[in-house]
Amino acid sequence: MAPGDQSARVIRERDRGRFRAMGATLLISACLVGGVLGIVGLKVNQVKLSYRLEQLRLVRGQLEGVNRQLQVELATLRALARIESKARAELGLRVPSRDQVRMAREYVPGTGGTASLRTAWEEPPAPPGPRAR
Repeated sequence: MAPGDQSARVIRERDRGRFRAMGATLLISACLVGGVLGIVGLKVNQVKLSYRLEQLRLVRGQLEGVNRQLQVELATLRALARIESKARAELGLRVPSRDQVRMAREYVPGTGGTASLRTAWEEPPAPPGPRAR
């Protein structure tokens, strides 16, 4: 090509409308792909959580069974008849006779800064104040 020959050389102008349309198509496609990937990620997370929930429900059921067994065992261990039979059989204890029993006294605050001792067999003192007739 000669420097003065310009007819053989074609200059193409860029079509701005076509460039904008391609950019818009690319942006919309990226948004759609991002949305689809977000939904897929949420579904995967949902499946993981459902598996975890099922596992926790199984563990809860097992723990409830263990709790029921322990409640039965606790009730058995607290049974007074069982305690009495163990005391008689293993420790050799027996029911005390009447002369072996001593009543404990309890401290009862009195009125006016005084205090008294009384046994469980005694009647509690009358409350202070006017007496009903």
